[in-house]
Amino acid sequence: MDTNDVDDEEFGFSRNYFLAKELGSSGKKSTHKLSDIDPVDEQELREAIANIEPKHESEIASLMNSYRSLYSKWAFELRHVITLLLVKLFCQCVVLAYFASTTLTEYGVLVINGYLQSINLKQMLIALAELLWDQLKTQRRTPSGNSSKVQQPFNSQSIDDLLAFLDGPQVEGDECFVCVVIHNIDGPGLRDSETQQYLARMAACSHISVVASIDHVNAPLLWDKKMVHTQFNWCWYHVPTFAPYKVEATFYPLILTHGGTTQSVKTASIVLQSLTPNAQNVQEVASSSWMPVNNLYTICRERFLVSSQVTLNSHLTEFKDHELVKIRRHSDGQDCLYIPLATEALEKLILEIT
Repeated sequence: MDTNDVDDEEFGFSRNYFLAKELGSSGKKSTHKLSDIDPVDEQELREAIANIEPKHESEIASLMNSYRSLYSKWAFELRHVITLLLVKLFCQCVVLAYFASTTLTEYGVLVINGYLQSINLKQMLIALAELLWDQLKTQRRTPSGNSSKVQQPFNSQSIDDLLAFLDGPQVEGDECFVCVVIHNIDGPGLRDSETQQYLARMAACSHISVVASIDHVNAPLLWDKKMVHTQFNWCWYHVPTFAPYKVEATFYPLILTHGGTTQSVKTASIVLQSLTPNAQNVQEVASSSWMPVNNLYTICRERFLVSSQVTLNSHLTEFKDHELVKIRRHSDGQDCLYIPLATEALEKLILEIT
């Protein structure tokens, strides 16, 4: 091709580009705004989504049955210090839940919903330590090491102490076995580097096995070589279910819908229902507007809801993690609690939990 022809072609492209920019800038700009959009009521939209007829039901049922035939193999691998990682493209909650409820019935099982926005890692380790401790007491075994630390309440121990207990030589053999089921180990509340390091240390503990699922294609980038091959020691399975994210989507607001009272009450109610009755009662007491933290402890102790400030602090930490309460300094200098919900939403929430 002649050099002059190439130059003319490049000049033509450049000229057309600047002409398009000139015409675009001279035209009228749109006056439409995002605020002009009339959002749909969220409850109405969720009902419409629920009424969508599922497709390929027979094929999906056949696929799920094929996964159930692997349950005995997965259980065998878990018992031999291998952790399972289910790589998924769709909702995996049904597969993991059914596996835990049908195959792991002989062992202690702790389920972690990693798709939640915030998760208290220490509370998770405390629950895991209590499960293992209950197994030890059932078998009438006493830990051979670190007995003084074990006798302390788990709530007062550090994360390192909890991991040391989980990894300690409490019992010889493999009589005690606790399985941790983690939905979305790459979820928003677990994907930071520090949390993943603690989860890897937990997976490497004796008498602890982990079965988890990942949802994002880049999730393996959360781990280094040591975490993958030494601590987690993953056994990978590709387990697509073609199921919608119904459970996970419950905790996320829908786009272009009214958030409003319904969603706030629904989310808070789901969180509170997963807590102990005492924690629910503490939340009900804290629903008074701008209550000083010291007053809350006095009232809860009088009602026998908490036995110490440490217990109350653990409840408040969980409430703050799930954004059920917030703490602000009042004009008199005291730290006060308030509920970040409208009065109408708060009244509905109290009616649901009482």
